[in-house]
Amino acid sequence: MVFAAGSATSLMAAGDAAKGKAQFEKCSACHNADSTERKMGPGLKGLFQKEKLSDGKKPTEANIRTKIDEGGNGMPPYKDMMKPAEKDDLIAYLKTL
Repeated sequence: MVFAAGSATSLMAAGDAAKGKAQFEKCSACHNADSTERKMGPGLKGLFQKEKLSDGKKPTEANIRTKIDEGGNGMPPYKDMMKPAEKDDLIAYLKTL
C-alpha cells in the first residue's frame, strides 16, 4: 500500500474493523452500537453519516479520534488507555455502524 507523503488521513484509515469491534466492548457500557438511542452516551449507529457530532463538529476520523483521546461530557479520556493501533481499529469499526 502506498500513501502520499505527509498524508495523515491515509494513515488513520488503516484500522481493522473486526479488532475494533472487540475494542468497542469498552465503549458498550455507555454507547449503543446498533441504535442511535442514548445510554449514558449517545448511540453510535450511523456515526460517520451524521451531519455533526454533539459538539457541533463534523464526524471525521480526526474529530472522532480527538473525542476518544480527550473524552468530555462524562466520557473519560482514552488517550493513554488505548494504543494508537487500537484507536485505528475502533474507528474502522465505528465506520461500519
